[in-house]
Amino acid sequence: MSTDDTTTETEESTSKCGAASTTETSSESKCGASASTSTESTEPADSSSESKCGASSSDSSSSGSSCGASSTSTEEKVGSTVEDFDTDPGKLTAVGLGPGQPEGMTDRAKGALADAEHIVGYTTYIDLIPDDITDDAEDIYDTPMCGEVSRTEEAIDRALAGNDVAIVGSGDPNVYALAGLALEIVESKGATASALDFEVVPGVPAAQSCGARLGAPLVNDSVSVSLSDHLTPMPEIESRLHAVAGEGFTISIYNPWSRKRRENFQKACEILLAHRDADTPVGIVHGAGREDEEVEITTLGELESYGETDLVDMTTTIVVGNEDTYVFDDRMVTPRGYETKYDY
Repeated sequence: MSTDDTTTETEESTSKCGAASTTETSSESKCGASASTSTESTEPADSSSESKCGASSSDSSSSGSSCGASSTSTEEKVGSTVEDFDTDPGKLTAVGLGPGQPEGMTDRAKGALADAEHIVGYTTYIDLIPDDITDDAEDIYDTPMCGEVSRTEEAIDRALAGNDVAIVGSGDPNVYALAGLALEIVESKGATASALDFEVVPGVPAAQSCGARLGAPLVNDSVSVSLSDHLTPMPEIESRLHAVAGEGFTISIYNPWSRKRRENFQKACEILLAHRDADTPVGIVHGAGREDEEVEITTLGELESYGETDLVDMTTTIVVGNEDTYVFDDRMVTPRGYETKYDY
């Protein structure tokens, strides 16, 4: 599934390189950067935390960014710059894990993770990585949902400190995920993608993995739209839905439902019905490639009723057929157009 972009981190304060940050004074990072103060810590005040970048932060008198990023209670703010690091940079790789099961990962993704010294990601996605890969890594840095900016900066700071780092997400790093954010933060730090040997290792996106489970709904022109209005205002999402629903695209809908965004799903159903017949086939895939995977084919007229069920949530992708899509033997089919050229 796609990386969730709908939440922000407001409570947790950690070092941008893995060490805990504590209260009252600033300390010198072992990577050559000064770390600013913080009022929160993820470690007890009397404990020390060894950063995988080579610096330790300890007790109530130290504030430890282990690699030079400033550590504050506002985790969504970029801290350090490239000048704060006094070593040759390592490598940063954005790796797509695909739909979820290990066999759904590409060999290239597995190889990139095996080569990485540090692996950084959202806890749920880290759990998708085979144990033989995570067991061999020098360090795994995972955080709960939220904090996309701080987690991505953590990975970048580790790479700037000389480590080979993989930042992971499900699906593909270029589909509602963190590849673009990583490059934006690298630029904001005054670094370059070339200096970090930045690379994107693609994975199977949610739309494609879900389309495969539904039959063949995406073989003609298609688009993807996310209903998350955390980063894109809902009026823009509505405008895009109107634009694509009025054309002959099949539509893959990401992030269709959350407790805070029920109205977005309802509005999307209303817009789609304004442009397409109620009997248009719609595929719903929950948790593709995971233990709780569920697949159902319904119609556009019935789609809104699924919003109150467990089938539609943030791990669900919905595929809306076009005017030519039909259901054959419990599978969605969108003709490519061969029938207009050939007899079969």
